[in-house]
Amino acid sequence: MGCVCMKQRLAYEDPSILAAQTNFTVKEIKALNELFRKLSSSVNDDGVISREEFQLGLFRNSNEQSLFADRMFNLFDSNNDGVLDFGEFIRSLSTFHPDTPQVEKAIFTFKLYDIWQTGFIKREEVKKMITELLKESSLIISDDFIEAIIDKPMQRRLRKQILERDGKIDIEEWKDFAIQNPSLLKNMTIPYLKDITTTFPSFVQRSEAGDEIAY
Repeated sequence: MGCVCMKQRLAYEDPSILAAQTNFTVKEIKALNELFRKLSSSVNDDGVISREEFQLGLFRNSNEQSLFADRMFNLFDSNNDGVLDFGEFIRSLSTFHPDTPQVEKAIFTFKLYDIWQTGFIKREEVKKMITELLKESSLIISDDFIEAIIDKPMQRRLRKQILERDGKIDIEEWKDFAIQNPSLLKNMTIPYLKDITTTFPSFVQRSEAGDEIAY
């Protein structure tokens, strides 16, 4: 478990560096540290967010298997060591900031749907992700209904433009299509990240009280 111990020592990066790399201010990053601390201590108070803690924070349930939570965690875990440190948490969360360019959001969604990590999205991967999301919402539906969801007008245009040509989508094709159809990226923006200090004043108060963060 040496890597986890190393991540505990490196958990809190310089907020000014993180501010330069993301859409958050130094003050907002310090406030987000309170959220990070809460998540990282929900199961084990070890200074990093485990997969279990991530799923607990995302879905309020750490016991059920979740493809969506697993994919999200894997994308947040940029160095693939099985836990999230503060820097990874902040950089990944910045993708959902309202000021993040749409192309960055498109790249993130491409990686999310590229379940088999082949560098392409196939129809089967889209169907699997939709099926899992509906299952997690406790909806029991038929394969025909899932196909109908995939065959909505926008998806039909996508399939006509790309899938019928070679059966898969590469990242450049996805970026072009997503930017032309911004509703695809609607869920990639979390409005309250625009002004965390106003939305979560208690986080700011705690981060300023004694300035306890060990950078």
